[in-house]
Amino acid sequence: MKKVICLFMMLGIVLLVGCTENETIEKLTRVDVFKVTVDGNYADEIIIADLNTVEKLSQAFEQIEWERNVVPQMARKEDVKAVLFLEDDVNMPERLVEYYIWFEVNGTSTIIEGDSYGRLDEEGTSKLKSIFEFEDK
Repeated sequence: MKKVICLFMMLGIVLLVGCTENETIEKLTRVDVFKVTVDGNYADEIIIADLNTVEKLSQAFEQIEWERNVVPQMARKEDVKAVLFLEDDVNMPERLVEYYIWFEVNGTSTIIEGDSYGRLDEEGTSKLKSIFEFEDK
């Protein structure tokens, strides 16, 4: 009887492990960056497609602390608009997600994506600024 119970437990564990490996994982493939000019328009597009740089950006974006279902309002226009190209499946087109980014005086940044509001600490903000080649106005 104990052998049968152990067999069913082992089978259950194998099925659980097998099912979790088939999940789809999003992969950041490219980022298009638009800096906002003094007059409020977007400057020329900067395309970031280098694998090392994209990986650094992906790590920085993973550090964002999100608050979902919030409708934030900002007093000024964003400093940068970043369009993230995310690959869900190799056989499907990339999904585009727009991030609006404000660089704050205290060294942090505020990010808005759809109905989500996020904050990034000083270290992550510093990485973004250097990759985006952002200069304080």
